[in-house]
Amino acid sequence: MRAKIALLPGDGIGPEVVAQGVRVLEAVAERWGHSFETTSALIGGAAIDATGNPLPDETVALCRASDAVLLGAVGGPAWDTPRAKVRPEQGLLGIRKALGLFANVRPVTVHEKLAAASPLKAEKLAGVDLVVVRELTGGIYFGEKSRTSLGDDGERAVDVCTYSTQEIERVVRVAGALALERRGKLTSVDKANVLETSRLWREVTHRVVAEEFPQLEIEHLLVDACAMHLLQRPASFDVIVTENMFGDILTDEASVLAGSIGLLPSASLGASVLRDGRQATLGIYEPIHGSAPDIAGKGLANPVGTIASTAMLLRYSLGLETEALAVEHAVHHALANGALTADIAPKGTAAKSTSEVADAIIGQLAKGLVSARA
Repeated sequence: MRAKIALLPGDGIGPEVVAQGVRVLEAVAERWGHSFETTSALIGGAAIDATGNPLPDETVALCRASDAVLLGAVGGPAWDTPRAKVRPEQGLLGIRKALGLFANVRPVTVHEKLAAASPLKAEKLAGVDLVVVRELTGGIYFGEKSRTSLGDDGERAVDVCTYSTQEIERVVRVAGALALERRGKLTSVDKANVLETSRLWREVTHRVVAEEFPQLEIEHLLVDACAMHLLQRPASFDVIVTENMFGDILTDEASVLAGSIGLLPSASLGASVLRDGRQATLGIYEPIHGSAPDIAGKGLANPVGTIASTAMLLRYSLGLETEALAVEHAVHHALANGALTADIAPKGTAAKSTSEVADAIIGQLAKGLVSARA
């Protein structure tokens, strides 16, 4: 296979982890005889510094012309001024909107080797294997925003949250299809007791599941209850579907189940299109962590979230399921054999550097397809 992959390294540790992801993609290409052409572009703070724009037109054009996008992270204290009109995060929100990427898929699993890295008791973590599907281009993040003066009484700030039936339907369909492939349970998260958008969310979700996915077990939870249950009974979840802001918060909370936010990948997906005679989905693949500027350039960043994101890239955008499984299995075995960065290494053990962890994963790939969780 020949494929074009856009690289958006971004800020902080973004360039470091993306570089390791590219090394893994190169190893996959060599082993299976593929050709992956990678081209880098600016986004976030780096783009602001270079062009004054967190999302240059050239970046959007490159991504649209590519089969997939691998992204690092955006943001940092250099651009973190509350009243700034131009912010790195605008680049991230903008590229999702520009590419029509409406469903963010975030898997959360717990590696038995890393149970001690989580603040939860080990018995709470047994069997945790869930996926959060977060709506990505609606809600309060994309609603109208304003700030007006109240004179001597200060100011009023407004962020509008809106959702349409169609926006909810399409992301629920993604989540429902995923649940059918897994254990058959879908949990929809909202705040229907107080928010009108959530009442619409619950009504639409219930109808779509009843009409299109009657095989599924459906559970509706308020977001505060879901946050509690993620810590009390995390193994009971299969697929969670929720709106933009709730999904953003809940997946950061869920990262503590795995032991570190540096471990978790994500795929931001749009509608499938016919490309070269096959159904393909353009997506942005990125770790869920931030730019971590305090450790940038020190070789301390955990590359696992990015490398696991390359597996999702191979699966969803390139249709290479065997290769995707091989990367996931290689990650699993590398972790089992002690390829642990400082965020997850047990006290008293020597942590591996960013590149050393990637070396270990590539080494596992070279051994051949290995069985998962052996």
